[in-house]
Amino acid sequence: MSVQITRARRPRPARFGHRLRRLGLYLLVVLILGVVLAPFLWMVLSSFKSPGEIQGVTENWLPERPYVENYEGLRDTPFLRYFTNSLFIAAGTTSIAIVVAVLAGYGFARFRFVGRKMLLIAIVTMQMFPAVLLAVPLYKMLRTAGLLDTQLGLVVVYVTFALPFCIWMMRNYFLTVPIEVEEAALIDGCNRFTALWRVVLPPTVPAIAAAAAFCVINVWEEFLYANTFIDTDSRRPLSVGLYSLIGEYTTDWGRLMAAGVLMVLPVVIIFAVLQRYLTQIAGGGVKG
Repeated sequence: MSVQITRARRPRPARFGHRLRRLGLYLLVVLILGVVLAPFLWMVLSSFKSPGEIQGVTENWLPERPYVENYEGLRDTPFLRYFTNSLFIAAGTTSIAIVVAVLAGYGFARFRFVGRKMLLIAIVTMQMFPAVLLAVPLYKMLRTAGLLDTQLGLVVVYVTFALPFCIWMMRNYFLTVPIEVEEAALIDGCNRFTALWRVVLPPTVPAIAAAAAFCVINVWEEFLYANTFIDTDSRRPLSVGLYSLIGEYTTDWGRLMAAGVLMVLPVVIIFAVLQRYLTQIAGGGVKG
């Protein structure tokens, strides 16, 4: 009679499974980033390629040498004017939307009045309408008000579309500020606006940053309304101006890619500056 002795397997440590899951998560994140950043990387590389490399005469994924003539060629186009117009429209829209959203969000968070909930629902409903559906009514309204083919009219339109999100963002963040702190400031002699400025606004800086980033991005990339309401070439924003660089029979793709890189650059800078505030929004959340 023989006795067979089997050696018990040692259980793998739990750390190995945890590390394996983390490795899989990192690989997934890298894959997603690769898919998202691939078009932007291709645009950057193409902006430094010569016309022959872009058209496939020489098949090189990387440019043989930086072809900076694509960027220098933008001097012969109204690119700077388009860029300045976009800066003006984005700055005007963001400034007006943030000021109105702060005051409206504070009112919804601190005061109780008749029709408050219905008004909040109406504000959210404004974002449910497709942009194409509202193009014709807005066109007629701007023409009646004498704001058609003006940058001010475009700012007014963009503000109306940015306000619903900004108001809800500010209202939810104001709810996270304890009302006792504000009441203490009022007892100490502050009025409503002073208490709002010194006590309530500082904790809500992440919400203001997120709302500002939302406004700038939506205005910077918007094409439909800018192309519909602006006819004069000197008043066009950058999103419409880039479209004018596409010729009827031929297109300088290198110059167009260079203009695209310069158009995306301000958005990247804004996200880099506001990154720490946006991560607070994503990680902390707000009360509804």
